[in-house]
Amino acid sequence: MTATYLPVKTDFHASCDAPFDTDFNKPSVFDSKLDDSFAAIDWQAPWLCHLNQLSYISKGITHLSVLRDDCAQPDNNKNTPNIIAKVLNVGLQQQVDSLQQSLPQTKPALNNHPQTLRFVSQDALPEGEAYESFIATTGNIPTRDNLHDLFNGSIWLTFPKTKALLNYYHMLEIDRQGIGSSRGRVRDTITVFDENGAVLVTSEPRIGEALIDFDWQASLVEPRAQWESPKQLDGNAQAAVYVFGHALLEKLLQPRKALCAHSIVIYVTQEFFALTLAERICYLDQKVADYMDTLLSQSDVTARKLSPLPILGVPYFWAENATPSFYEDSQVFRSGRRKKI
Repeated sequence: MTATYLPVKTDFHASCDAPFDTDFNKPSVFDSKLDDSFAAIDWQAPWLCHLNQLSYISKGITHLSVLRDDCAQPDNNKNTPNIIAKVLNVGLQQQVDSLQQSLPQTKPALNNHPQTLRFVSQDALPEGEAYESFIATTGNIPTRDNLHDLFNGSIWLTFPKTKALLNYYHMLEIDRQGIGSSRGRVRDTITVFDENGAVLVTSEPRIGEALIDFDWQASLVEPRAQWESPKQLDGNAQAAVYVFGHALLEKLLQPRKALCAHSIVIYVTQEFFALTLAERICYLDQKVADYMDTLLSQSDVTARKLSPLPILGVPYFWAENATPSFYEDSQVFRSGRRKKI
């Protein structure tokens, strides 16, 4: 990445830290409540820091949780459906308004046209129609009122181009193979990354190469000082990880050392780390989409092209990894497919 390809410097902070929208206080819009599973979300967790509209979504979900103080009076709330879709739609609109952009669209495959994205009730998905096909042909993302779909929607807000690209390849494969008991290698790779993916961004090639080679010492331990804390952006940092997989975000509600992401490596110049968080994510969305486009176009693509990354081993993701002995657990930090020289 050279300076020519960097995004124009703009004040994008509003897109990632938008104020709490007063619409949540209007009974006609959000006279609802969520079950107590949403109260378990630690919105300060380092693996959530990169999500667009994080401030807005976190405040909205917290407000709608049944563990709010005013929920001692159950008559104050109704179990109305489609709460998460409403929250995400407001966040999406707030995002594009702050950036003065149009709403994101699908990447058209086959004879489809670009469709403007929005979140809708799961009930909108016609019986028998594939989830991916429905998104591609309508732009509507079926959304349930659960944690899985909340995190899925949050990734759509953060990486809309990449998510649309993955949907595009789903469509191509569905057209080629139909819907069967096996997805095939392309759709399997998409699913693994979509559910469990992470993106290592680094300006130091040795860190990325070491990760790919399962050399945990050279990627995570020895260069620790070169890694960035998600809670404190550092223009001098040379490596950072951004979680893409929405199922992985859900699993991280109960962090376990054995949790492993399936990652890709995006190499950048040092200028990347001088960007604001929102500028970084905007840039990365295109870069990750391009990377996955190339990967999924390969005739021999499989999920093994993705590099395993024990996610709690990412520096500053977990307090215990400050001790080098954390990485000595060979059941988690395995030698894998590392090439011996």
